[in-house]
Amino acid sequence: MTSLPWYQLHEPENCYSPSLLVYPDRIAHNIRMMCEMVGDTSRLRPHIKTHKTAEIIRMQQEAGIEKFKCATLAEAELLGRCKAKDVLLAMQPVGPNINRYLELCWRYPGTTFSTLLDNKQTAIALAKAAAADEHTVNVYLDLNVGMNRTGIEPGEKAEELYRFIQKQEELNILGLHVYDGHLRFSDPKRQEEACNQAFEKVSDLGKALVKSGMDRPIIIAGGSPTFPVHCKRKEVQCSPGTTLLWDERYASSFPELNFLPAAVLLTRVISKPSEGLYCLDLGHKSIAPEMPFPRAKLLGQEDAEQLSQSEEHLVIKPKTSKGMAIGDVIYAIPMHICPTVAKYPKLKVVEQGEIIAEWRVAARDHEWQEKIRFKGRHRS
Repeated sequence: MTSLPWYQLHEPENCYSPSLLVYPDRIAHNIRMMCEMVGDTSRLRPHIKTHKTAEIIRMQQEAGIEKFKCATLAEAELLGRCKAKDVLLAMQPVGPNINRYLELCWRYPGTTFSTLLDNKQTAIALAKAAAADEHTVNVYLDLNVGMNRTGIEPGEKAEELYRFIQKQEELNILGLHVYDGHLRFSDPKRQEEACNQAFEKVSDLGKALVKSGMDRPIIIAGGSPTFPVHCKRKEVQCSPGTTLLWDERYASSFPELNFLPAAVLLTRVISKPSEGLYCLDLGHKSIAPEMPFPRAKLLGQEDAEQLSQSEEHLVIKPKTSKGMAIGDVIYAIPMHICPTVAKYPKLKVVEQGEIIAEWRVAARDHEWQEKIRFKGRHRS
């Protein structure tokens, strides 16, 4: 059989487009890289938002990873089904999601769940619901170090809120959570300096809590861009996510990291609307559209200008279109893999150029796969 580039299928005619292909050998490489970089798998808490897939969770468990992080209740439920030992729901529950979260904790008693808080109002609501449900909830204080998305800025107000939460009988505060996804400097030295500067206030808050007589807080910090910095802090749990599948945005921004792209889109040329223009079946519904062009690295057509995109179409203008024809297969590495995965109900698993299986993206929806109707100790 002819040797092909790592991403190509031997028989692409048997694969409809667009499809999302994943490569287990490359995923395994990325898991090994994560483990080697951190040195101690007990300090790894990978985020599953990128893949939302049971099979990839199990690959990590087989590598000794027991702690996980997630963003939705559906992802938390999937981790419960996979018998993950320790799960952080890194999305502060509000409104009806508070009771949904408590019901989830009852459904999977073998998993230790925790979640985030960043204000007194939600802390009171969560404590009240936990009391009615006869439950104690594990929580982390969510800190804002510049992302300006969620969290409370580290300092006196954060210390006051931490103490307030600790006084709630139904809440068991474990530590501090910080996501610094706004730090994405391509220069490794500048990235490290910025990460250390942002983390300094977090460290100071932890020291202040200990000095006042409280237990040393567990600190969960970072995502994929700052993982190389935080993995050096022996007192910190690291939560990279994109590292599992990688994408072109991070590959081009952080070339010094040895993670491999492990997810590739298969698309086809479906039309030639004008001389020099080609249309692919790779629209908004098939790839994350929030990035500026280019939306993907088109393998073999890297020099093609990506001109426009609609729900089902991506129009490109190659510098040289010699040999391109309607029906041709093109492989593409997304610029942003996480929301791209969520667009596909199943991933096609490729080994040695052959599709050998399909993995369901089990947590792509926000609704649970099974409705939970019981409450508290009346669940039986």
